[in-house]
Amino acid sequence: MELSSGNPRITIGLLDGPVATNHPDLATESIRRVGSKLRGDCVQNSSAACRHGTFTAGILSARRDSPAPAICPHCTVVVRPIFKETTRRSEAMPSATPAELAEAIVECVEAGARVLNLSVAFAQASSLGERKLQEAFEYVAQKEVVIVAAAGNQGTLGSSAIIRHPWVIPVAACDLRGRPLRFTNLGSSIGKRGLMAPGEGVTSLGSEGEAYTAGGTSVAAPFVTGAIALLWSIFPAAPAAEVKSAVVKGATGRRRTTIVPPLLDAWAAYRVMATEHVRR
Repeated sequence: MELSSGNPRITIGLLDGPVATNHPDLATESIRRVGSKLRGDCVQNSSAACRHGTFTAGILSARRDSPAPAICPHCTVVVRPIFKETTRRSEAMPSATPAELAEAIVECVEAGARVLNLSVAFAQASSLGERKLQEAFEYVAQKEVVIVAAAGNQGTLGSSAIIRHPWVIPVAACDLRGRPLRFTNLGSSIGKRGLMAPGEGVTSLGSEGEAYTAGGTSVAAPFVTGAIALLWSIFPAAPAAEVKSAVVKGATGRRRTTIVPPLLDAWAAYRVMATEHVRR
């Protein structure tokens, strides 16, 4: 973050709830909206979808001089809402269907996104929807767009339709000491291909103008997304596979056999990429 605040040419696809773009601490000049099915701006700022979308957007796009400075406020963020607004405050994490997510993924890629942030849970499973989702992931891989996805907060071992694809970087959540949170999902695919990032006591933007503190894997995922966006801002010509490898393998460089992924180390990833570019 000392080296860069991002590059407008690096576009992040944010598949989440709508965003309260009237928030005074949000770098709204960096935010665009795509898709016509759901509004990109909040209708009800108190809704769970709006709170979730604004919080995630804040981690990426809050102004650096705000109470919760963002990782890459000068990168372009394309907001593609997939969560419907509701006023049920008991709904901790809004959900979407696999087919809805697949459609949104394709739209973000077509809008120029180079990295996608999926802080998503499914409302219901469906074989047809999951097939469409896997086809969307294949399309993303062919376009060399990186996918970052929350591992989930069910406290289970295993994988899901979202994190099963080998091109996806799953993100587990850790506490302030770097230990996995008790409710974060873990498993072989998460341990082999994923990362851990802060998921406890994270402060970002609330949808009603206040700073807001939350946790979970949906909070952890944008830390990885933001790190990737900053690396691409510094090395804009780097291929997706190189950026992805530097972030995932930069911290250890070893073959993994555990269900617990290593902590995100953005500086180690930067050193890996800087070394590679010096060699060239």
